Amino acid sequence: MIKKLSAALLGVAFVLAGCNTVAGVGKDIKAGGEKLERKAEGVKSGS
Repeated sequence: MIKKLSAALLGVAFVLAGCNTVAGVGKDIKAGGEKLERKAEGVKSGS
């Protein structure tokens, strides 16, 4: 029983850590896209 509970808790910990990692990557990609978009707007307007 203890082994099953420990395995379940460990699994939950890995899932939560994975979600945080994916969320962090998503934020980084979004920030990069926004920076690229601002740069493109600057080129488009002739700045």
